[in-house]
Order: sequence, then structure tokens, then C-alpha cells
Amino acid sequence: LQMIRKAGYPTETHIVQTEDGYLLTLHRIPRKNGAPVLLQHALLTTSADFLILGKDKGLAFILANHGYDVWLGNFRGNTHSRAHVSLSPSNSKFWNFSFHEMGIYDVPAMILYITKMTSQPLHAYIGHSIGSTVSYVMATERPEITRMVRIIISLAPAAILKRVTSPLRLISIFLENTQELLQLLGINEILPISSTYSLTKSICNINKEICANGLFFFCGFDREQLNNTLLSTFLSHNPAGTSIKMVLHLHQIVNSGKFCQYDYGRMKNLQIYNTSEPPDYNLANITTPFALFYAENDPISTVPVSITNKSI
Repeated sequence: LQMIRKAGYPTETHIVQTEDGYLLTLHRIPRKNGAPVLLQHALLTTSADFLILGKDKGLAFILANHGYDVWLGNFRGNTHSRAHVSLSPSNSKFWNFSFHEMGIYDVPAMILYITKMTSQPLHAYIGHSIGSTVSYVMATERPEITRMVRIIISLAPAAILKRVTSPLRLISIFLENTQELLQLLGINEILPISSTYSLTKSICNINKEICANGLFFFCGFDREQLNNTLLSTFLSHNPAGTSIKMVLHLHQIVNSGKFCQYDYGRMKNLQIYNTSEPPDYNLANITTPFALFYAENDPISTVPVSITNKSI
């Protein structure tokens, strides 16, 4: 909110309740009679991602400048959406979610709220990375909600991830191998801002090059596109936390090469899905118009993955 006000724009905060009780924060740059658009952030980040570049380059501001009514969502579990009607973040049940729940509960709740508030269909849903993944889940599992959206725009689309080269893959392998131990220790969240802010701030203040290389290591190298001046600002908001189950689900679809629901193991799958294997998300059933944008040096959302999506 401070970034929006500092840039000279009006702003609002809205709290949206999902069907399963999570309380999500929506930030808004209102525009009377403007077509509503919803921006949804990537893994381990927040709505701030669309604001950090400032009023000339930040996507939220660019859209506001062009007359859109801009809504910025925050997924369950991040810095701005750590609340539930009955569960505390200290309760392991709070963290029992992956991108599946975000797709069938979070984004639908936001879209229903926005369309009710504005009395208009959603002009565009713009998802970055996991924000795009979630839109595919919604489009396959909640088509009645997706019909309220005129177009879904994916930035760094992520669905079939078998070609992932990012070191994040190693982190997911570690979490898979230590899952039971982490549960015994009561650790269900990964990389909340409170656990990393002081360290990253200290390192970046000493040497921005170390910070930049750390970012390149995980997200892909592109020095020309890196704004060193804003690096410390970016890291003051990120990583913003998510569930370990989220990372494990991503690890499963990387390993399987399939875009499918969470794999609980044969016995539990039979109980939940009535089949020994988790069901696939049927991307072929998506009828909403999509626009896909990818970068060739993205180690997570690679070109072949994007082409796979685009061919649907």
C-alpha cells in the first residue's frame, strides 16, 4: 500500500474469504468504470512484485495509467494472507494446501468478489509463474468461474515442468526426503519473510553482486534485465513464504512430467480420488482465451514447456 500511495495513486485493501475459510488480502488501485484486471504473483512472492518497478515500469501502474481497475491478489500463506476463520498459522492444518487449493478456492473467491464489487466480468487475469499454474487448475476444475474471465494471460507459464533446471528442484528433493521429519518438528512452512529478511538485507548492503548472483542462480541469468537499485527492495518483500506441500506438489509434477493433482501415495489416493494415481488436470478442456509469454533463459518455465501449453 505504501508503494501505491507513494506513487500518487489511490488505493484500497479488501479481505476475501475462501470457501475453506482462508482470509486473503486484495490490494486495489481503483478506477471508476475501468475494466477490472486481477494480477496474481509467483511462488514465494506477493502482490508487491507488480509495484516494485515504480509507476513508469510496474505492471500494476501501467495498467492503472491505461484506465484499468487494478486488483492485486495474495495467495494463502504469504505475508499478506496468513489468516483463517478458525486456524492459526501455528496449526499444521493451516499449511495443508498446494496450488490445487489456490486454483479451486483462492482465485475463484477473488474473481467472485471482484465481479460482485464492480458489476462487470473480469477483463483479464494475469498470472506470473505459479499464478499461471493456478489459473490452469481453475480453468479445468472450476469452469463456471473461468467463464467470468475474458482472457487469461500467463507470464512465465508453468504447468508441465519436466524440463526444470533451476536449483529449486534440489530444494524440493530435500523436502521430499525430510518430509516426515519436518512434520514431526512441526515445520510446515518454507521461507517466510521473517526467516530471511535480516540475512538478505545484511548481505545486500555489503555486496549487491552476491545478491544478484543468488537471484540469477534460482531464476535465470539476465544482467541487462536486473535493476540493481531495486534489488534490496525486492528482497525486502521476498521470499514471502508458502507451504512445504506446495513445493512437494511442484516436485511431483516435475518428476512425473504430468500436470496432475497431489500424489498422496497409492492407499490414500484410493481414499481421496478413488484411483491409485492422482487425476490429471485436463488442459484440453480449457475454452477461455489464453495468451502465453515466456523467456528463453527461464530455468523453471522453459520454452518447450510453454510450447506444450500453447499447443493445447
